[in-house]
Amino acid sequence: MNGLQRAWYAAIQQVARMLFVVVFGIRVFGRGRLPRRGGVLVVSNHQSFLDPVLAAAGMPRPYHPMARESLFRFGPFAWLIRSLYAFPVRRSAADMRAIREALRRLRAGAVVLMFPEGTRTRDGSIGALQAGPVVLAARAGVPILPMVIDGAFEAWPRTSPLPWPHRIRVACGRLVSADDVARGDPDDIMAGIRGEMLLLQAWLRRTPDARAAAWEGRHAASPSVKERAMEER
Repeated sequence: MNGLQRAWYAAIQQVARMLFVVVFGIRVFGRGRLPRRGGVLVVSNHQSFLDPVLAAAGMPRPYHPMARESLFRFGPFAWLIRSLYAFPVRRSAADMRAIREALRRLRAGAVVLMFPEGTRTRDGSIGALQAGPVVLAARAGVPILPMVIDGAFEAWPRTSPLPWPHRIRVACGRLVSADDVARGDPDDIMAGIRGEMLLLQAWLRRTPDARAAAWEGRHAASPSVKERAMEER
């Protein structure tokens, strides 16, 4: 990343963060779980068109979103999202070019963002997750950070042409280490990640007092993603 692009990203991130605070009252939990350096694959649920910006708005490192190819067909918008580190992927089949680009960025120490549901939710729930991200992370030798966005479905459902104000919350889950990713079965690891995401979504929907108590309890003694995956086998 060159200095000018980093400064541009930081400026857009700051504007987006202020806008999201005003319009959506956004809050981000667990941002300290993102490693400070090195490649990381972030996997998030997918509620709306806003998700790539929501996922990155409160985070201390730039995100490199893997975005569907159709978003790059309009030249000015393609320039904008490329300038913010997005790169295209074809959703209809295995896109080896996108996979190679994701591997290159992860190995170079970037934070790559993926939405393993493959498409936006139709009802706000977290659907089945593809296991491909685990294979990608294993090949790159990087950890996986689960992330959940909640409230964006109500703010901008796929049936609506435009968004409207609604409270949005974002939370990072427990990091799956690169060693656990390399040693585990992809389907089991992704099942554990989905379980973590479901717990985070339920936690985000609690009242503030109940949410604080639950966070303290989970942070102190809850099983890891890998342990939960092994329990479910």
